[in-house]
Amino acid sequence: MKKYSYVGISLVILIFGIIFIPKIIDRVSSGNVVSSDRLSSDEEDASKKAAKDMAYIETNGKRRKAPEFKLLNQDGDTITNEDYLGKVYVAEFFFTTCPTICPIMNSNLVEIQDEFEGEEDFAIASFSIDPQYDTPEVLTEYAENYGITNPNWHLLTGDKEQVYQIANDGFYIHAGVDQDAPGGFQHQGMFALVDKEGYIRSRKDQYGNPIIYYRGSVLRNKSVVEGEETPEIDILIEDIKALL
Repeated sequence: MKKYSYVGISLVILIFGIIFIPKIIDRVSSGNVVSSDRLSSDEEDASKKAAKDMAYIETNGKRRKAPEFKLLNQDGDTITNEDYLGKVYVAEFFFTTCPTICPIMNSNLVEIQDEFEGEEDFAIASFSIDPQYDTPEVLTEYAENYGITNPNWHLLTGDKEQVYQIANDGFYIHAGVDQDAPGGFQHQGMFALVDKEGYIRSRKDQYGNPIIYYRGSVLRNKSVVEGEETPEIDILIEDIKALL
């Protein structure tokens, strides 16, 4: 009887060795002796979960990428969508003479900029919808006035039709000429969030649907009364951290 017991035990040990010892050796040789999950902080775990839960924006069942573009920034340098690959970035559409929502939007973006100071993988793309007036020189002065210091924050100008195509057909954020609108242009005060691979992303609402865009036209710390639009800058910051 003992003979059969020894044979059984030996068989179990042999099977264990075949299955698990190569895995143990591989983990030791790679320096990953302890599972990374056990070493993760609560904050890292929360960020991973948030990133996993974030939605991809889809069109006809296909994940939508941010559009391609080639424009000049405030320094006169040519910037394309490829300069943003490998970075998490926020995209907006504005114009420097805007008398209404643009000052609020860019004040919010400056707060976001400061939140991610020193983070090389974070960027902002601000597309001017009045490129005829908003030359690199005008955009440079605008950047100085607003305290724009992040080297990855590009204020972009160029061909007007290209900019409108980027807005309307690329991001699905409305922008266009409207003589009846304040400043002569109509546009939405929304921010789009793009991940490191160039996909447009967002968090989901309480029903599991993507919110798609983040409201940028309400000041971050504004006290809101019932019926008013609420700020969404804090949730945008949380989602940027998740994607980073």
